[in-house]
Amino acid sequence: VQLHAFGGGLVQAGGTLRLSCVASGSIFSINDMGWYRRAPGKQRELVASITNGGYTNYADSAKGRFAISRDNAKNTIYLQMNSLKPDDTAIYYCNAEVVKPVTLYQDDYWGQGTEVTVFS
Repeated sequence: VQLHAFGGGLVQAGGTLRLSCVASGSIFSINDMGWYRRAPGKQRELVASITNGGYTNYADSAKGRFAISRDNAKNTIYLQMNSLKPDDTAIYYCNAEVVKPVTLYQDDYWGQGTEVTVFS
């Protein structure tokens, strides 16, 4: 299983970005998916998560500005980021709880990260 995250970039404060993360490989189904970030000098933190039923959860810093969504048919999640701030500068990682075929065991997978830089 591989997770490919993309969509990061350099943006001015107040701007928008849309991140995408596609899961591929040996997948029976995916439970929770989420976006995390690691800012320079800080620990990785949850930004937003979404269940396969569409229930969402956001960090306080993301509420009202970011929106997570998913397309189960495409094993893809998105993160629409609006009103970006310099504090949002970080590497953003996607995560997926993948249920494997045959065994139906669940394993945790991470994408490679996509960098977001917000300048004022």
